[in-house]
Amino acid sequence: MKKGAVWASEWKTYKDPKTGVTVTQLTNYKGHSHHLYFTNNGWYDNGNKLLFGSDRNNFSNLFSIDLRSGEITQLTDLEPVAAPHEIEFLGACVNPMRDEAYFWYDRKIIAIDLTNLKERVLYQMPERFLGSIMNVTADGKYVCTSIVEDLSDRIKIDYLNGYVGFKETFEMKPLSKIIRVSTDNGETEVIHENRVWIGHVNTSPTQADILTFCHEGPWHLVDNRIWGLNIRTGETWMIRPRTEPEERVGHEYWHADGIHIGYHGQHTNGDKFFGKIRYDNTGCEEVSFPFHTGHIHSNDYSLIVGDGQVGTTSIRLWKWNGQQFDGPRILCEHRGSFHVQKLHVHPRFNGKGDKVLFTSDKSGYGNLYLADVPDFYSLPAIEGN
Repeated sequence: MKKGAVWASEWKTYKDPKTGVTVTQLTNYKGHSHHLYFTNNGWYDNGNKLLFGSDRNNFSNLFSIDLRSGEITQLTDLEPVAAPHEIEFLGACVNPMRDEAYFWYDRKIIAIDLTNLKERVLYQMPERFLGSIMNVTADGKYVCTSIVEDLSDRIKIDYLNGYVGFKETFEMKPLSKIIRVSTDNGETEVIHENRVWIGHVNTSPTQADILTFCHEGPWHLVDNRIWGLNIRTGETWMIRPRTEPEERVGHEYWHADGIHIGYHGQHTNGDKFFGKIRYDNTGCEEVSFPFHTGHIHSNDYSLIVGDGQVGTTSIRLWKWNGQQFDGPRILCEHRGSFHVQKLHVHPRFNGKGDKVLFTSDKSGYGNLYLADVPDFYSLPAIEGN
């Protein structure tokens, strides 16, 4: 099937066997489907449609699902590209000001109009670089991302399938550049560069000049994980600097206010914590968080969702009571394998906070699921942590 092809609804709604929560399986295909990375909002058309990547008919393409009818539309018709530039849509993003999306394809940033499916090449990456997750500024004017020196001729690299070469890349300190690319005409500017592995460029959803990025690598070994950058002035600064040797901080994400950043971490003695901080590195609040979780997400500090990390089987919620987080409570099972990046559960709230989107391969194939969020205290507690 080609670009513009319409697939009938694959919906299946069920009650979670542990909690009774209503869960809608949005896709059902014998090939992996997944939503965007948890920091990237894939909803558009006033929240009525959702972007996702899917491997159908032995090709990887970008798709959209209408959340009113379940109808699926194929948005792209792409030929495969060899590693290390293979097609993947975890790092795709949506323009918050118009129905347009952006993704990497064969060293190019492609803009696609989500109404007529016309594509434009915005940017051509130089030889010997690799692309990374991208995001759009709050005013819709720029796509921001990092490009990183390609070390695949020196070390074995397969970050998407088992983090192969992850520590080695960190140790080799590749040249990295943060770029902003005009969504109107593709005009490109390097706004920061350094000989350190840079990733996870996340634009503030409300502050058009502000983004965060990370120094990628093992959390306890990087000089500092979270950084801020003013894309207009080029100024950079540390956010939540390490307070003790080998302290770990990561999985940072923006709250909906575009001012605060959520994250979790672990002290040198092993004690875990959860925190939030303003993008200007003020107003840090941290509390003990002795719970199992990998990726986390929230719209604010009041309700947190997590995947439980590898080896657990449920989507978990925690609720702020003014002094600490109550929970965890089970929202629903996910039974995901976490086997490769596209099969990570990556739970995240929708804008209203009344649903949680996640990916699971519990059926043998990765599919998208959308779980209703009931009253927190109506959900069963998890024994232990």
